[in-house]
Amino acid sequence: MNFQHTDDRRMLADTLNRFIAEQYGFAARNTIAQSADGFSTQLWSRFAELGIIGALFDECDGGFGGKGFDIAVVFECLGRGLVLEPFLDTLMVGRAIALAGSTAQKARLAELIDGSCSVALAHDEPNTHYELARVSTQARREPHGWRLSGAKAVVQQGEQAACLLVSARAADAADAENGISLFLVPTDTPGVVVRGYRKIDGGRAAEVVFDSVLVGAEALLGVEGAGFSTLEHCIGFGVLALCAEALGAMDVAKDDTLEYLRTRKQFGVAIGSFQALQHRMAELLLEIEQVRSAVINAAAALDSARSVRERALSAAKYSVGRIGALVAQECIQLHGGIGMTWELPLAHYAKRLVMIDHQLGDEDHHLQRYIAFGQG
Repeated sequence: MNFQHTDDRRMLADTLNRFIAEQYGFAARNTIAQSADGFSTQLWSRFAELGIIGALFDECDGGFGGKGFDIAVVFECLGRGLVLEPFLDTLMVGRAIALAGSTAQKARLAELIDGSCSVALAHDEPNTHYELARVSTQARREPHGWRLSGAKAVVQQGEQAACLLVSARAADAADAENGISLFLVPTDTPGVVVRGYRKIDGGRAAEVVFDSVLVGAEALLGVEGAGFSTLEHCIGFGVLALCAEALGAMDVAKDDTLEYLRTRKQFGVAIGSFQALQHRMAELLLEIEQVRSAVINAAAALDSARSVRERALSAAKYSVGRIGALVAQECIQLHGGIGMTWELPLAHYAKRLVMIDHQLGDEDHHLQRYIAFGQG
């Protein structure tokens, strides 16, 4: 396997890293994180102009890349800057539309890529424990469309989304893979109730209630009752993106901690000269390289057969969950009390690493998936 990025990907990473360093400093990021919107629409447009959103999609869908390594490169850079803009949900919803959408629905991909339309995935529900097939929101067929009833939890940037990709059960038991349908629902549809709140790691999310929401037949994405495979496909892209984002955040936390160990002095010498701290830091570096290898493996397997793809993705997400918590703990402890302060960027990287573990399945969930696909 060739572990070197292409020239185009290196240029993409250089451009994005430079833009984030110049426009997305820690102070600016904190202002955005505490804003009413939870992200900057102005910067979102700038990201689109730079082609960053387009890099997440295939050329046949109007993008400029779309491969696993393109996604990993972009999200690793975003993780280094703790970027809050809705790249993750744009990727997942866009990929679902590209895979299963009608011609009219696919025409909307251009609005996602140019940043003029914000979307969000409304799939998670209370007490589902990350199980993709556990969907209680109901979809009942009507003469001219569908009626949706139910509730969704932790919809990222749900207040600002113009359209939601909603999973709902049209048939079968509440945990069956069959019977799940997907719908594109504008947030201004009567009966859609959005309650936003601030997240602990910055930005905003929302609880969304569908109170007997009537949508037209054109809202159905793909085949009725066959939405599970599309859901698994698009969330797989999201898992890779989160793992790459975590890798970027780990690298920054590691670099900041190394710099602190080199400059903080006790007894007249840098604390990085103490052998006990050197051993802890060396172990941390090795663990982060394990994550890097897992992300590379997941990106390479993204177009493979289902069992190979899902095992690689779950292996990466499990590694990110375990090692992300370790990086957060060790880096804060090696900084001492200052590591917990709001003013130090490290504390924000630590929170983000911990919260990434709880998005799209935590380490326990993905360990079970890894084992299950190995037995299949």
